[in-house]
Amino acid sequence: MKFKLAAFADEAGSKLETQIAAMVKNGIGYLEIRGVDGENIADISKEKAYEIRKKLEGSNLAVWSVGSPFGKIGITEDFAPHLEKFKRNLEIAAILGTNHMRIFSFYVPQENPEACADDVMRRLEQFALAAKNSGIVLCHENEKGIYGDIAVRCAEIHKNFPEIKAVFDPANFIQCGQDTKDAWALLSPYIEYMHIKDALADGSVVPAGKGTGNLPFLLGQYSGTMLTLEPHLSVFPGFEKLEQGKEAPEKKYCYASSEEAFDAAVTALKELLS
Repeated sequence: MKFKLAAFADEAGSKLETQIAAMVKNGIGYLEIRGVDGENIADISKEKAYEIRKKLEGSNLAVWSVGSPFGKIGITEDFAPHLEKFKRNLEIAAILGTNHMRIFSFYVPQENPEACADDVMRRLEQFALAAKNSGIVLCHENEKGIYGDIAVRCAEIHKNFPEIKAVFDPANFIQCGQDTKDAWALLSPYIEYMHIKDALADGSVVPAGKGTGNLPFLLGQYSGTMLTLEPHLSVFPGFEKLEQGKEAPEKKYCYASSEEAFDAAVTALKELLS
């Protein structure tokens, strides 16, 4: 296989043991680690980080990226404690054995996001300065509702901060009305890795290749090696927070359990890659 696969294993279950079992069962070797044993990865202790790494290594698994929530606050919220927590989590990332951290570019008023550009760039600059010399590559994800939710504003971020790379999430672009081929043309020079998440035109998330995200085209264009599966096919612990309390669109694909949804997402991706 051309690609290496990672996954948000917390979508299979909240407990680390459940996550490990799902990863081993599906033959996925890397985690984009986000939630473990009921805690967000941003809140774990150093001792917990060492424990997680030891357990993962015992099952021949490793952390590809920290799926952090940094930058996922409102642009008017107090940034100082958020930045301090970010700095602490650079150490957590190193303990977990990864050199990648996913970040965001702050929730902004949707009627005029550009009015917040200077504030967004100042905050991202603080992230970049804190991460300098840490060995951690910051990777910005295009999340709906943040400043960098469409391709042109993502490109602005990467042009201002070449050291901040891109995580390309097709479904998130669809949910913002952004054509994924156009986004790819603009952002391909900056892409560090991809999130595998597909969606229909109405925004509902579906298995890879079943939506309008042009995944076969994107995978054909992608020159990298790492893909992170982010199923979002069923409500799992923490989903409501990820969606910032907004009601998620009705999903066409429904599964009896988180484990079943995770397995279905992996199967769809492997079929797409075969």
